[in-house]
Amino acid sequence: MSRQITRDEAWELLTKYNKEQFHLRHGETVESAMRYFAKELGYGEEEEFWGNVGLLHDLDFEMYPEAHCIKCQEIMKEQDLEERLIHAVASHGYGICCDIEPVHEMEKVLFAVDELTGLIGAAALMRPSKSVQDMELKSLKKKFKDKAFAAGCNRDVIRRGAEQLGWELDDLMAKTLEAMKADPRN
Repeated sequence: MSRQITRDEAWELLTKYNKEQFHLRHGETVESAMRYFAKELGYGEEEEFWGNVGLLHDLDFEMYPEAHCIKCQEIMKEQDLEERLIHAVASHGYGICCDIEPVHEMEKVLFAVDELTGLIGAAALMRPSKSVQDMELKSLKKKFKDKAFAAGCNRDVIRRGAEQLGWELDDLMAKTLEAMKADPRN
């Protein structure tokens, strides 16, 4: 019988397989954004689940980058975690490193915001404040268009994420920026 996981258990699992502060912070950033979207999109009762999916989405990336979104499934199955968590976490690699398609709105949000939170975070570091709190959409759009800026953030994945959600790219960017502003750590 598979089981649900608490936030503390998710953090413990993440830190077992991730030691670099950058990866841990990215997990927390995506967790926070996912919690925000859960509430915004009418899934408030699932806020912790959405957050745990965000926190664990790169569970295997640091130790197993060549098996990203594959190894995490094995790890979570060994922990006897619920299938919907495993599916959701792995689905953010759809068409990139695995063939598990994001189906639920939550999975589509994760797919869309994973790369975008990275881009927003990189843009924030370039600001005098080192924060998203004073960032405007116009500034973010400028960074998005500059292919040399944060070149590791795949703009095509962000665009595909917006399409999967049926959102305009500007809406995705604005909502994700608001999600990150809602977390004072950003």
